[in-house]
Amino acid sequence: MLKKPSPDQTALEMVTLNQLVPADHLLRKIDAVIDFSFIHERVADFYCADNGRPPLDPTLMFKALFIGYTNLHKSEP
Repeated sequence: MLKKPSPDQTALEMVTLNQLVPADHLLRKIDAVIDFSFIHERVADFYCADNGRPPLDPTLMFKALFIGYTNLHKSEP
């Protein structure tokens, strides 16, 4: 049965990434040392500027794969 939502939220907490990830985390160190801007140059020819939906940032996609690889996460069971 469908019921009406009740707005019981009485507080809002603002949390930033800096508060959640320690300053000495491995990925922060990697990001400080490696300049990932080369990815845009390497993949620019594979993207169309005037056709289709706007792509996700290729650097972001690479970093997501990198995190999965370094943490040994598999995309399949």
